[in-house]
Amino acid sequence: MKAAVFAKTKSGKVLQILDVETPLPKDHEVLIKVRAASVNPLDWRLKSRRPGVDVSGEVAAVGKGVTQFKPGDAVFGMCRGAFAEAACASEATLVSKPDQLTYEQAACLPVAGLTALQGLRDKGNLKPGQKVLINGAAGGIGTFAVQIAKSLGAEVTGVCSTRNVEMVRSLGADRVIDYTQEDFTRGGQQYDLLLDNVGNRTLSAFRRVLAPRGRCVMAGAPKELWAVLVRVCKAHAWSPFLRQKFTFFVAKAKKEDLAALCELVKSGKVTPVIDRRYPLSGAGDAIAYVEQGHARAKVIVSCFE
Repeated sequence: MKAAVFAKTKSGKVLQILDVETPLPKDHEVLIKVRAASVNPLDWRLKSRRPGVDVSGEVAAVGKGVTQFKPGDAVFGMCRGAFAEAACASEATLVSKPDQLTYEQAACLPVAGLTALQGLRDKGNLKPGQKVLINGAAGGIGTFAVQIAKSLGAEVTGVCSTRNVEMVRSLGADRVIDYTQEDFTRGGQQYDLLLDNVGNRTLSAFRRVLAPRGRCVMAGAPKELWAVLVRVCKAHAWSPFLRQKFTFFVAKAKKEDLAALCELVKSGKVTPVIDRRYPLSGAGDAIAYVEQGHARAKVIVSCFE
């Protein structure tokens, strides 16, 4: 089968499409005939040998311990090496694909959808009627966060660039701030929760827009590793001494939360948004496009044509 593989060269790691052996599922794993995968920052930050975490496709074979799926089932979830014609995934990180979603739409959901859901609901403790600011509302996490926050009954303000204002508004945002025209950290408005998907402002600036007991949940980060570490350390150091709380987190692959996303899709409260589509042969271009930082919503790699 063909798969995207990062290979070491004199100029660094380069993504190549190579012929590799089709994996065999372990006892509690499912072999998926991949229909689509989507790009996440981890794909370019880590450059692991076999990129791709979000996956959707058809079950091709199951391990002897699998009880919830059978060959032919349409599924989506998380795995390793999703940019390939086939990939193995744990049964615990997969759910059935809703009929309402195409394979491409389903591939958008796992990492970005779980990050938005867990960031708002669990880390942010968002309640109906509260005011939430979503920095990076037009990105992969942000487009889900706007919709999920509305489904939780919040008053939503999204921050994005000029070209994305109408899209973010169409997702349900009550107010949209164009960051090229207005500094949202100096607008005077305070929020109960700030979900930061970008990492482009200081924590001191975020304090200005947080209510006295507001929460800042950081799901995005600067490109430089040192800058990420500084933000994490500062957030950890500040929290014991402030009524405002700062939390940096990475989403967890929870089957029940994937199921919760499915219910939001089925009820019409959440619809994945796709920016661009690439064939498997263009996986490197897809990752490079997302790394530039200007992608709207999700970028798809169609792995089986």
